[in-house]
Amino acid sequence: MDRIAVIMSVYRGDEEDKLREALKSLYAQKTAADIFVQLDGPVSSEVAELLQKERREGRIAYLGERKENRGLAASLDELLDEVLGRKYEYIARMDADDISLPERFEKQHAFMEAHPDVDVVGGFIEEFADDGGYRKIVRYPLEHEEMFDFFKKRVPLAHVTAFFRRTFFEKAGLYPTESPTNEDTLMWMKGFQNGCRFANISEVVVKVRVSPEFFGRRGGIEKAWSDFRDRVRVIRTLGYNFDAYFYAVALFFVNVSPGAVKKYLYKRLR
Repeated sequence: MDRIAVIMSVYRGDEEDKLREALKSLYAQKTAADIFVQLDGPVSSEVAELLQKERREGRIAYLGERKENRGLAASLDELLDEVLGRKYEYIARMDADDISLPERFEKQHAFMEAHPDVDVVGGFIEEFADDGGYRKIVRYPLEHEEMFDFFKKRVPLAHVTAFFRRTFFEKAGLYPTESPTNEDTLMWMKGFQNGCRFANISEVVVKVRVSPEFFGRRGGIEKAWSDFRDRVRVIRTLGYNFDAYFYAVALFFVNVSPGAVKKYLYKRLR
């Protein structure tokens, strides 16, 4: 079987217990993968000790360390340089506080083997809160053409579910680092722009943890304006019609709305 690498960035906001659960979900995969981790600046002593222990015991294949925080895109690019140089055929994304279901890699690998024209496959996600007060399954379009059309509204593939063939990066290059929060949006833009083929499988493959502050922090003028600029860039680059600007403006107002309103809209419009 072609080797699979998992790339994960860890930063100071990640907590030891949630990281441990995320790693445990990777160890439990029915199809094994090598885990590559990049420390994006200083982390807590508990997180550092956990990762060093896992590295010493061979459960983590690579642990990169950097003194300064440079953001997710920069960390993923460093990890991609490492895994692409080692000739991995498949590269999976994972966040340090989410949970991959046990059959995730098995199903995504089987899909890619059956569809050699596809460069990246994702899947559905299940958002959940630790206190049990929130749960939602978020579904995405399945086929390349409908994913492209969907992209004029919002991202067509959940970043944390991405399972790449190395050809994706050979075609599109690495993650763009110019956006502070929308590296996935711009990466999907580059993928479509450079002829990559997209797909999703119609199953939940990752459980995504939603913190109590999740809806409150998805706003603010600065982030909303950054999101809007990136959406306009996508629209212009990929040649969407004028109605795509309507969705961009609507998203801007959702992002600057109060937390309670945002939570209501977020739960019902996704």
